[in-house]
Amino acid sequence: MTHPFHPQRGAHVDVVTRRQNWGEDRVMFYDANGRLASMLASWTNVDEPDAFAQAAAGRSWFRTDDLRRLRALIDDLMPGAANHVK
Repeated sequence: MTHPFHPQRGAHVDVVTRRQNWGEDRVMFYDANGRLASMLASWTNVDEPDAFAQAAAGRSWFRTDDLRRLRALIDDLMPGAANHVK
């Protein structure tokens, strides 16, 4: 588990399967009690890091495209907000 705020960060699990559940890419594994559990695949290192993550090497938490999408969402939710930003 690689998510920085997950209480089990650094723990290793054996992935049983990977699937789309509830519209999310999730990995399934058995927890310490033997129960089937799942977590977002993006919270693990099941995939190789993308090119941005490799180039950023931990120096940037945000991609430019993601920030632009966030700004567009804020503009949609708060019309006129763009006029207040300098």
